[in-house]
Amino acid sequence: MAVQSSASAPGSNPFDTAWTTPFETPPFDDIRPEHFEPAFDVALAAHRAEIEAIATDPASPTFANTVAALERSGRALSKVSAVFHVLAGAHTNDALLKLERSLSPRLAAHANAIRTDGRLWARIVALGDGTDLAPEDARVLERYRITFRRSGAGLDAAAKARLAEITMRLATLGTTFSQNVLADEQSFVMVLDSEADLAGLSASAREEAKAAAAERGHPGKHAITLARSSVEGFLRSAERRDLREQAFKAWAARGESGGPTDNTTVIAETVRLRAERARLLGYDSFAAFRLEDAMAKTPDAVRALLDRVWTPARARALADRDAMQEMVRAEGGNAPLAAWDWRFYAEKLRKARYGIDEEEVRPYLPLEQMIAAAFDTAGRLFGLGFAERKDVPVWHPDVRVWEVTGPGGATVGLFFGDYFARSSKRSGAWMTSLRKQETLDGPVLPLIVNVMNFAKPAAGEPALLSFDDARTLFHEFGHALHGLLSDVTYPTISGTSVATDFVELPSQLYEHWMQHETVLKRFARHAVTGEPMPDALIERLARARTFGQGFATVEYVASALVDLDLHVLSPEAAADIDPKAFERDSLARIGMPDEIVMRHRTPHFTHVFSGGGYAAAYYSYMWSEVLDADAFAAFEETGDVFDPAVAKRLKDFVYAAGGARDPADAYVAFRGRLPEADALLKKRGLVEAAA
Repeated sequence: MAVQSSASAPGSNPFDTAWTTPFETPPFDDIRPEHFEPAFDVALAAHRAEIEAIATDPASPTFANTVAALERSGRALSKVSAVFHVLAGAHTNDALLKLERSLSPRLAAHANAIRTDGRLWARIVALGDGTDLAPEDARVLERYRITFRRSGAGLDAAAKARLAEITMRLATLGTTFSQNVLADEQSFVMVLDSEADLAGLSASAREEAKAAAAERGHPGKHAITLARSSVEGFLRSAERRDLREQAFKAWAARGESGGPTDNTTVIAETVRLRAERARLLGYDSFAAFRLEDAMAKTPDAVRALLDRVWTPARARALADRDAMQEMVRAEGGNAPLAAWDWRFYAEKLRKARYGIDEEEVRPYLPLEQMIAAAFDTAGRLFGLGFAERKDVPVWHPDVRVWEVTGPGGATVGLFFGDYFARSSKRSGAWMTSLRKQETLDGPVLPLIVNVMNFAKPAAGEPALLSFDDARTLFHEFGHALHGLLSDVTYPTISGTSVATDFVELPSQLYEHWMQHETVLKRFARHAVTGEPMPDALIERLARARTFGQGFATVEYVASALVDLDLHVLSPEAAADIDPKAFERDSLARIGMPDEIVMRHRTPHFTHVFSGGGYAAAYYSYMWSEVLDADAFAAFEETGDVFDPAVAKRLKDFVYAAGGARDPADAYVAFRGRLPEADALLKKRGLVEAAA
């Protein structure tokens, strides 16, 4: 957190006064950890008072005095919560971590008390089904009815009390889980001492490892951390097999150290409590509860999709494994291919088949050019413009801010980009917001954030991305556009407030443009010479687009199936669960290849156990991929991947619509029909393997 200077009076709290910063952005230079607890105290008290006024309103319930009033409530709490959670994820410290542990159950209890308030529930029920309301109002009322019902508002007092206990405990467990993973990531650094240790690493990879070492307190040396871009890059290129093994095992064992940061008991208790919560609400399992309010609707529908993809993906992965094992033998090796060898030999196999080397590609994908490509694509599709602002406060010097304007030049919102890995940041990549779009009481401009963990280069050197890194940048920017283009009245349905298995459509769809030759030819330029990526290399990349999809699909689907298996358990079956044995047995049932590890093993599966945003829903990426493969085909069918008419429908019914429609209805409004899974199999190059 930037605390070097403060314009506030000594002892003042920035959350107590109006912000005079550009666009009323948080004054990060003035905000310190000690400001949050009193700010939360004030905001929570204000929200409780607002809720009490709504619940005790003597007037008969109306949409205005109940639902719209609920939408207006809690704005002070949203303000302080948004700032806190951005910092807790992107630039934390011991004080914020401690506060997060105490705040998470408190905030969970506060939200639960509102959603199980019988007085509010009675008012919502009294409003009927909303047939007399405008479509957007009716949709918001529907969301309130669903949310309150699924929170237990209609249960008896004893059940509500137990639900409150479970909710608070799950919040504590989620925070503990994520902080344990972060601690393991922060504590690991593999210092590379000799030239032999660096064998295979390119000049740019060495510079990145040198910068990582300096950031971790080893100036003048080189180091590998557990940031995905650092460890995966090392696994692709390092010739020292023993060091690859060391790095991989540390990466795979996050959250499973056997010590104070071990997540085994956290997982077991979380699964038990989720199953109990679902039973209290009348569902057979947590998965049944969770999926009822998703596009998939049932665990059986999810499993059907995952099973359909698993078989051809596994066959493709095993074929690649055999080819790589033959390469090992041809080099004179006799050891069986291991998980820490896969990426190393996959790079060799890709080069042998397609003439592509990741280190040949990276110089043509500098971060600056990829940001420009993402912005230009948004301009061509949606008429957006981006102008960097240097006067907006940020939480770390690496963070950058752009003012986003629409086709007529009016400001749409602000976009914050936080691109580089650091020890104060959680791993992964995500989109969040400091403020959501709404127009309930006048236009509110969104403040949208992308957080990445790309390897930071040495001072003065360009940041070079792998092809996967560049795709990640476009993916998260697709989420950002979902927030920036939002055009709805109510906060509840703003931006990414949609079903989990629909929310990945805007992000995964956006990845298609990064890989398209029209974008690569304009923006893939050599970081040193400025020369465009050669046409021959672009053609080779196109031919190799489905290379490795067997591996990628297997590691993903395995994670999604284990997640589903854990959450279809009844409370009785979950009572004595051993997460390690359960993961092992679940993978054995599907024939998981020994040489591949889940993309996210359960001990560090933050999607599922750090707050549960994707609990019983990690399948969502693949469900959305069925949609995005079909959606991009809508552009391809016109012969123009920037076709204005298709882009307008995409904006109107997907990016700008938020949760104003049922997801299936929104997709049909855009495409004219729902897609079939065949589009996904074709995109991943698994059609032949499925035949």
